Parts: sequence; structure tokens; C-alpha cells
Amino acid sequence: MTSSGTTLARRRRRLVARPAAWLIWGVVAFFFVNLAGVIGSVLVSSFGNRWFDTWFPQEFTTKWYGQSWQEFGLFQVLVVTLEVSLLVVGISVLVGVPAAYVLARRSFPGRRLLYLLFLLPILMPPITYGIPLATVLYKYGFAGHLSGVVLANLVPSVPFVILTMTPFIEQIDPAVERAARMCGAGTRQIFVRILAPLLTPGILAASILVLVRTVGMFELTFLTAGPDSQTLVVALYYSMSAAGIRAQQSIDAMAVMYTAMMLVLLVIALRFVNPTQLVARVREDVD
Repeated sequence: MTSSGTTLARRRRRLVARPAAWLIWGVVAFFFVNLAGVIGSVLVSSFGNRWFDTWFPQEFTTKWYGQSWQEFGLFQVLVVTLEVSLLVVGISVLVGVPAAYVLARRSFPGRRLLYLLFLLPILMPPITYGIPLATVLYKYGFAGHLSGVVLANLVPSVPFVILTMTPFIEQIDPAVERAARMCGAGTRQIFVRILAPLLTPGILAASILVLVRTVGMFELTFLTAGPDSQTLVVALYYSMSAAGIRAQQSIDAMAVMYTAMMLVLLVIALRFVNPTQLVARVREDVD
């Protein structure tokens, strides 16, 4: 086939593929337009004072945010959310980093199977193991309290730290550790003076990702939280579904505050970790 024939065939292929490409982009654009419409309506409603059969409210006000803060006790809810998140992040890092180091440095029978077992809580929907987990926690008196919420959120968070930290540890040359041992450094000195500074970006990335995941985790927190241990996402659900008459604008204000907090955490997380690296790591270990 001549070059002109090859060029003509390529053009025909592009013309054939172009309608499918336009269809895909159209579906994506339709999705984002609807998403922006939903978020925009909630945002406008949280500032609206009177809104009847018009595109925009007749008056704008910020009183709904103050009313939502007082009516739903958001200060206490935010304190609980912060306590749960920090405890989950701290325990997950303390457990996950040594486990990731062992998986990255040691080769033993069943290593790949063990890694897949760690990944199951991430790959599976939380509700599939959340109900039996909550049953066990209620049986032993942990559920309904802050400890139960923390224990439930540790189940997916520790494997998440292992998944995030393993690539960071594998990038460190083991010869650095061997050289330090030859110079007389002990295990504690190697970790504190050599590994910890090198792993700081990875630990920070894992901590932020776990923080985002814990703040946004609804299923496990909802199944194990009590009246005094609700995080913001669970409190938002109860404010919408509980009995009684509440102003829709105050609920929308609460939703806007939650969405803004999640967006800030997500932007911070994306600055420290590359999602494609995590996806590639999961594919590698599953294969």
C-alpha cells in the first residue's frame, strides 16, 4: 500500500472513531454540568433567605451558617472528627510503616498472598465487612464510643498506609542500611537517623490520605458511632433524616462546610501523592 493510501486509511479511521469520541466527551460534560448544578444549588441555598419559583433567592444571608453551627452542635462534632482522624492516622502510621518495611525488604513464602489480604479492605466496599465488624465491636462493648469508631476505621486505614509506603521504601537502596550497620549503627539509629528522614514525604502523604479517607468514611463510622462519637459526615446524615422540622438552608450550610473541608484535604493530598502510582502498585500486586 502506498503512503497516500495509508494516509487515507488513517483519516477514515479517525472519522469513524470521531463520533464515539464526541459521544464520550458529551457524556463526561453532561456529568460535570449536572454535578456543578447540584453543588451550585446547595451552595446558593445555603446563602438564600427567600427562594420561591425563581432562579436565585430574593435575599442572601449568612445566618444559616451560624444557625447550623449552633443547632447541630458542630463544634463538638468537629472536635470528635479531629480526634478520630488524628488517632486513626497516628495508629495507622505506627502499624503500617513497619509492616510496609517488612513487605518491601523481606522475601518469604506467602508474601504476595499476605499483601493481597492487606488490600482486601481497600478493594471491598466497606459495608460488606462493616456489619460483621460492628457486630463484634458491639459484642465487646467498643461500638457506640470513640474507641469503636477508631477501631473500625483502622481496618481499611492500616492497609492503605502499607499500600502507600511500600513504593517509598522500595526506592531506598538497601546498601544505605548495610553501610550504616557496618559503621556500627543499630536498628533504632538506622530508622531514626537514616530511614525516617528519607521516608518523611511518604509518611506525610500516607497520613494525609488516611486523614481524607477517615473524614469521608461514612459506612464504618455510621455503624459504630454513638451519640457522642459522630463525625461530621454522620452528623450530616442524621441532620437530614432525623425527625422534626429543620430549615433546609441550615442543612445545606452544613453540607457546604463538609464539602469545603473535604476539598481542602483532597487538594493537599494530591500535592503530596500521585494517584497513578498507587493504581500501578495495586495492579502490580494483583497480577
